[in-house]
Order: sequence, then structure tokens, then C-alpha cells
Amino acid sequence: MRALPAGLPQPGGAMIAAPRRWFTSDRGIAVLLALFSAGVLVGIALCPDDVPITLAFLPLVIAVLMLSSRALPWFAAYVLVVLSVASVLQESWTARTAISVVLMYVITLAVIVIARGRRGLSVARMRGESMLVDLRDRILAQGEIPVLPDQWLVQSALASAGGSAFAGDFFVATGSDRGSRIELVVVDVSGKGEGAGTRALQLSGAMGGLVGALPADRFLPAANDYLLQRAWEEGFATAVHVSVDLASGAFELRSAGHPPAVQRHAGSGRWQVLRAEGPVLGIVEDVAYDAYRGRLAPGDSLLLYTDGMVEEPRRDIELGIDEMMGAAEALLRHSWDGLADRLVGAVGSPDDDRALLLVHRRP
Repeated sequence: MRALPAGLPQPGGAMIAAPRRWFTSDRGIAVLLALFSAGVLVGIALCPDDVPITLAFLPLVIAVLMLSSRALPWFAAYVLVVLSVASVLQESWTARTAISVVLMYVITLAVIVIARGRRGLSVARMRGESMLVDLRDRILAQGEIPVLPDQWLVQSALASAGGSAFAGDFFVATGSDRGSRIELVVVDVSGKGEGAGTRALQLSGAMGGLVGALPADRFLPAANDYLLQRAWEEGFATAVHVSVDLASGAFELRSAGHPPAVQRHAGSGRWQVLRAEGPVLGIVEDVAYDAYRGRLAPGDSLLLYTDGMVEEPRRDIELGIDEMMGAAEALLRHSWDGLADRLVGAVGSPDDDRALLLVHRRP
């Protein structure tokens, strides 16, 4: 049989796809669970001693995971009816059985109340978690390092407060000028962990579009304007932006209230703190950010990081920077492989989000 042209539905394709979509929809899942509940009632009626009444509660457990908050209250109400009928059919009662039935009634009513309070989401718990994971992956995707010439090495590492999957720190990386430059941004959104994760997602998307579309000197002012327009209650963020010429090693560094970057000079083996001043993002209108201009010679390195790497309660930030540089120097004696991950694991506060970006020009 000759295939139909591309773009036209193949024979039987819609007939196959439709049942698959039905089985995974709220209606399909609810119908299957309702049939299971009905089967439990039949089993209790025919074999009351062999089918436990608690089996009628199992569909609700599955429904909590699979159904959206829009469909879940209706199915929970159906489960209440099933439990009532099962209680009538139950012939032998013990104290344990009575307590179990009461608990099932209470939990089912609680499910109805909680689900009605979450109706604005209209997604199932498992689907909602998968959406959050997808959003997190989109944040991380903004920081994927583009392909670079062999003489350049860029590594990034991120650790969130308390080991959470979401953090307020993130990276943005992109090439510009047809691959002759690389633009790198490290951002620290106010807050930490899950509380800052949603703001980080929105801001990372905006910054990912701005950094590649604007000249280096206009990026931070544009990001500042964006944050001011959002008018978040915790609407500020710090950021450091570096634009590196991959041919010469020359770079421009700008900071918005961010901890200073540090550069390691391979010739002397010394670390230099690079001061680039500027106000935090989202506080003041019409601000300008001064640039620190330098050059990465062969063998030199540059570290960009967030305050979680160097700040601890009751300790001066300068001491934290010194500790980080000392740890980096000690780790350099082993190898460059995975240095960013090892450094994030070695220093900083586990109670705060930590992010580190390492730029190294190989000798």
C-alpha cells in the first residue's frame, strides 16, 4: 500500500492514538479506578470473609497520584459512596475494622477539602512534579556551555540549600560574534532553595534572550529594567557578567552587587580580586555598570561565584574569599577535571545556594 504524503493522518493512526490518550486522561483513569472499586464491592458481597474492606480505599490512593485536582474531589466523593456500601455489605465487624473504616472516611473527606483548595492547578501530583522537573531542567539548560576552541575550558557547578532540586542561583552561557566571544553570567536571585526557584526560572529565560542579543555594556541595564517591571516582593538579584574574546583572551567584567570575581595569574601563581562595582538588579532605575577590563593569558583562570561560596554568619566575606582561593589552589595540584564540582563541595555554606563558574585558558 502506498503511504500517504507527509502531514496527512495515516489510516488507523487516529484510532490507535485516541485510546492511548483516553487511558491516560482524567476520565479514563477515573473510569478504570471506578470499575476496580465496583469489583471490590462485588467481591465483598460474594466473599465477605476473603475480601477486606480496606481494599475499597486503594483506588483513592492511586487517584491522589494520577488525577488532577479538578477530577479528584468527584472521585473521592464516589469513594465515600463505595465505602458506605461496603460497610453495609460487611458482615463481621471487629474493633480494628471499625477504626479502619472511620480513618478511611476521615482521609477521604480530607482529600476532598485539600483537592478543592488546589483546583487552580488542575494537574495531578505526579504530573505537577514532572512539570517542576522540566522547569528545573530548563533553568539548567540556560547554563550549558557552548562548544569552545580547544585552548578554552569552562566548567560550572551548582549546589542548592539543603540538597533541594531547586535553587535561586543559575548560569547563563552563550556564544556571540559568530563564536568569537563567549558571554557568561552568574546570577543569585533573592531567597534560596524552592522559594527562589520559580523566580530563577523566569529570570533565566529573560537573561538567556538578552545576553546574546545585546552588546555587553547593555546587558545588565536591560536585566535591571526587566526586574523593575516585574515588581516582585523579593524582586532583586545580584549578577556578574563576563564577555571573553576567545582569540586574545581579553575580557570585560561587570557586576551588579555580586561578590567580586577572582583571577589566577599563571605566571606568578597569585590570585587577584577583580573589583567591578554596580548596584543590585531590580532596585534602582537608570543605572550604569562600570566594566573591569583585563586579559586571560595562557594558563590563567577566572572564577565567578555566588555569595553562598564565601559568606557565612559572623564571618567577613573577605575571609571567605581567601578561603575559597586557598582551596582552589590546593585542588589545582591534582587536575583541572571536575575542579568546579570539587571546589563547590569543599567550601561554602550547605545552608545556602552555591554556584561557581570556572574559566580557564589552557597554556
